[in-house]
Amino acid sequence: MSSPAASIPSLGQTASAVQASAQSSDAAAKPKPCCVCKDEKAKRDECMLFSNAPDPRKDCQSTVDLYKTCMAGFGFKI
Repeated sequence: MSSPAASIPSLGQTASAVQASAQSSDAAAKPKPCCVCKDEKAKRDECMLFSNAPDPRKDCQSTVDLYKTCMAGFGFKI
């Protein structure tokens, strides 16, 4: 009765496998940018499109900041 030899991964292979697994789980856990902060994005867009101010960018800065803060909370850099 001979038993098959078990292959034991080397330390380098194990670290690579763990790192690849962590990266794939991070990618799976992170949502797509289009799927988060929908309310903040809608308010930002509405403000920018329908603002009667001479400078809509300045007028809508607070809604833009809210959107940026929300996206940063999900790990996106804007």
